[in-house]
Amino acid sequence: MRNLGTLARILIGANLLVAIAAALRAPTWDALPDAWLDYVAVAEPYLLLELAVLNALGPWLRRLAFWQGSIVVVAVTIAAGVLADMLLRRLLPLPANSLVRYLLGALLVAGALLFYLYLRAKALSPALIEARLQALQARIRPHFLFNSITAVLSLVRSEPKRAEEALEDLADLFRVLMNDNRDLVPLGDEVNLCRQYLALETLRLGDRLQLEWHLNSMPADALVPPLVLQPLLENAVYHGIEPSSDTGVVSINIFAKDGLVHAILRNPYRVDGGRHHAGNKMAFANVRERLALHFDAEASLKSRVTENAYEVHISMPYRTARNSVPARPPAAPVSADAGGRR
Repeated sequence: MRNLGTLARILIGANLLVAIAAALRAPTWDALPDAWLDYVAVAEPYLLLELAVLNALGPWLRRLAFWQGSIVVVAVTIAAGVLADMLLRRLLPLPANSLVRYLLGALLVAGALLFYLYLRAKALSPALIEARLQALQARIRPHFLFNSITAVLSLVRSEPKRAEEALEDLADLFRVLMNDNRDLVPLGDEVNLCRQYLALETLRLGDRLQLEWHLNSMPADALVPPLVLQPLLENAVYHGIEPSSDTGVVSINIFAKDGLVHAILRNPYRVDGGRHHAGNKMAFANVRERLALHFDAEASLKSRVTENAYEVHISMPYRTARNSVPARPPAAPVSADAGGRR
């Protein structure tokens, strides 16, 4: 109830139903504006009062099961209706027995909106399963695993310490991929995972892969969907670095501004990239679905092609464990070095 997308849908849906009720009541088209104003004069204060209460209860409501939250919404609908009726009777000449009628109408509207939001959440929920399956089957491609193991084997004798660190990174990466991945995680943890992934790619690509980290303004405690950056960085390497034998730079810029967390990823772009550009859409659609699942209209994912570069821009609301449902402890701040491990 603190999500802008949800509030917008409730406001639009409720007002649409009020307009339909006014149209059914008006005997002629000429009488429609008066009928609509009669309904709006009562419905809008009632609706805004209820939304204000539900917004205040938002953090508590998020901890309840759907059926429990629905009971709370129904109780608030009744209580807000009684309070709104008491206040409006001091300002408007309402019919004597209108409260019961208004409450029944409000409960029908609340039920319809709850049912719609339930169906919408149910329609989006497969994205969680799809995200995990894609992470296991597609996001970490088999050729990456094979090449990483081959690169580690080449270091076992000459640089055993580096080989050990690479195997630890690989194990950590797959451990995260095999987690349930339903809850939001600290941004610092997601960035550390990306560092481990890119360290493995650097191991096999060498100097062809150059990294630029811009993390001085990164809020490490911000909660984000797990694996929201790693699939896009894998795309950046696969589509921007691998097709060319030249050195390429992958830039990661993460910062907070105006209550939002921004992540801008940039990699080289070649018009003749061929099949290496064809797979961008799968990871892009997967990340977009998970952003919508967690943040609805408050998050966005955009991409554009600039001069010789492909850029992805993610924006998400800045939420922490203090103002959201607890997930995991905030990660330690990540240093802003130019390509270091952690």
